[in-house]
Parts: sequence; structure tokens; C-alpha cells
Amino acid sequence: MFSKKERRNKRLRRKRRIRKKIFGDALRPRLTVYRSNRHIYAQVVDDVRGETLASASSLEGDNRKDFAEIKKTEQAHAVGKLIAERAKEQGIEQVVFDRNGYIYHGRVAAVADGAREGGLDF
Repeated sequence: MFSKKERRNKRLRRKRRIRKKIFGDALRPRLTVYRSNRHIYAQVVDDVRGETLASASSLEGDNRKDFAEIKKTEQAHAVGKLIAERAKEQGIEQVVFDRNGYIYHGRVAAVADGAREGGLDF
């Protein structure tokens, strides 16, 4: 069994390996996901300029009470829809999905599904 530190280091190694291949630019920015034990965060990033174009999380003030009443996977799906909506406001239609070293399963997959449902093309 791996310790907490070993699991984190393995995820960071996977993240570095993935980030060598994934790169977001102005036409196709990178949609990155961070998953903590309680919350989920998503950002649309332009790596050329090094700036975040849109962001969403389950911690946001407007939706925080709504998010507290639903399961974490459903929260992730809602965050995916929210990030898609905010990206569309910026004129972004296509993104590159960065799972950030996490397995494409559960909450990470729910964010991707929500973003696709919201109109983003991967």
C-alpha cells in the first residue's frame, strides 16, 4: 500500500508526463481539473500567454448552497456545465482536456461530461 506522500508523488509524475504532450493556445486552450477531497475546480488556460481565461469551482458563493445539497459527482457535472458556459462567453468552443494526473473516472469524467453537455468540444 502506498503512503499519502507516495500517491501524491505518483500523481505529480503522471501530471508532468501528460503536460509534455498537452498544450493550450488561443484557439484551443487547456481545460484543467483539480480534485480535492471535498471540492472540484476547473480552469480554462491559455498556455501561450500564461493566463486563465475562465474558472469555476464547487466553492463559488452563488452556487455554494446548491452544491452542498448534492453528491460530489453531481457537483463535478455542474462545475463542468458552468465552466463550459463561462468559456462560451469568452468565445471558446474547443479545448484540450487536462486531467491533471487523475484517473479519467468519477468526478474528473463528470467534469468532462458536463463541459461537453455545456457545448465545449474536446
